[in-house]
Amino acid sequence: MLDRAILKQHIPQALTGVEIDWPHGGERGKVRDLFALPDNRWLIVTTDRLSAFDRILAAVPFKGQVLNQLSAFWFEQTADIIPNHIIDVPDPNTSLVVGCETLPVEVVVRGYITGVTTTALWYRYSLGERHIYGYDFPDGLVKNQPLPEPIITPTTKGRAGEHDERITCAEVTERSLLDTETWEQVQAAALAIFKRGQEIARQGGLILVDTKYEFGRTPDGKITIIDEVHTPDSSRFWLVESYEELAAQGEEPENFDKEFLRLWYAERGYRGDGEPPEPTDDLIAQVSERYIALYEMLTGRTFEPGAYPANPRIVSALEAFL
Repeated sequence: MLDRAILKQHIPQALTGVEIDWPHGGERGKVRDLFALPDNRWLIVTTDRLSAFDRILAAVPFKGQVLNQLSAFWFEQTADIIPNHIIDVPDPNTSLVVGCETLPVEVVVRGYITGVTTTALWYRYSLGERHIYGYDFPDGLVKNQPLPEPIITPTTKGRAGEHDERITCAEVTERSLLDTETWEQVQAAALAIFKRGQEIARQGGLILVDTKYEFGRTPDGKITIIDEVHTPDSSRFWLVESYEELAAQGEEPENFDKEFLRLWYAERGYRGDGEPPEPTDDLIAQVSERYIALYEMLTGRTFEPGAYPANPRIVSALEAFL
């Protein structure tokens, strides 16, 4: 684990974007910069940009490396369940992938009844609803308890500037977002990946609470998992060690994901509207620590930080493909 003082020193060098003249075009997402190659391949650079409340709020040292290498780990761990888009990882922040058509549905898998946002299971349940997202829930459930079986609550993929829309599993085919065969394949893969994720996470002392997956279709029609898998950006994790005791006391579990940052902003009255408060160096360093610790707990590997500033080494890795 890197010392917090060292992490603070790296904050000014955090990777906010890649500076390169790229002849083949590309795209820029919230966290990732994508560079096209002529043969239906893409180079994806995961930056240190951190988004929450649909806003870029900070740049966190080594966050991009953690996300890129952690996703590569999970793609490797789940390759027997479903193919993925990874070809190679030529740099700690960079992945070479097969170009895929992204399916228009994000697959959210939930293993616990929790959450305080208006779309969260517990929020809806606490208001008295018992039929939520197409599922029937019994009376007597307690916040943060595991569900009998993980469930899928899909969302549409909102266009630029639009929010995702939560829908039921039945609506995916009713609205012709996907055909029945594809949707059944995606659901089966998502639940199997989630189960594998929970097993591996628990070995590292973590509970995989919920997550979201994205799937794509290769040019030859093969369904693959893409984007990121079981990262602190896409998933909720709790600590196994203290979960039972805190649950018995009616207290919130210890989270080990991006929720830590969201809570910091929420405590200061910011939930996405207006001007966000300026994060402190100590907060950014703590977020970096958590991301690195999560990587090590999930993979069982020691985090080896890539050279900073990161732009020169990433540019060198990208230019090797020209």
